[in-house]
Amino acid sequence: MAHNLFNDMPEFHWMMDMLQTVDVGLVVLDKDFRVKLWNGFMESHSGLLPSQVRDKVLFELFDEIDKAWFMNKAKPVFELRNRAFMIWEQRPYLMRFPNYRPITGSEDVMYQNITLSPLTSTTGKVDNICMMIYDMTDVATGKKQLESVQVTLSEIHERG
Repeated sequence: MAHNLFNDMPEFHWMMDMLQTVDVGLVVLDKDFRVKLWNGFMESHSGLLPSQVRDKVLFELFDEIDKAWFMNKAKPVFELRNRAFMIWEQRPYLMRFPNYRPITGSEDVMYQNITLSPLTSTTGKVDNICMMIYDMTDVATGKKQLESVQVTLSEIHERG
């Protein structure tokens, strides 16, 4: 059965719509760490349009990223097709995005969990990786508040 691209256009359209509206940052990077895809989450939190970041090197866009550390994290994703994870407890954020959430206004930056996943091309090689950025600010704030309460309770108990 012949594959017709036009039969897939409605699915392609809603998949692109999903990529733009999902509440997760999606960035596709090539082997030179040039941005190939930048979704709506990234646009709204960074203030940078896809046209402003396309084909630009990630480290030039965000100088707060530790280049050597990030490249070391990405290397096995490209070479071994393994996923890599960066969690907010180890490093609060990769990119310094402001925290706009009214509930967690106590934090001025967005805490982030990051997943790097290999994207296999039609030739079977990994020429690009997908970086997913999850906003963990609510979780981080809750955990920090809980720890603060536990310290206070411990101090009260010791005095009592």
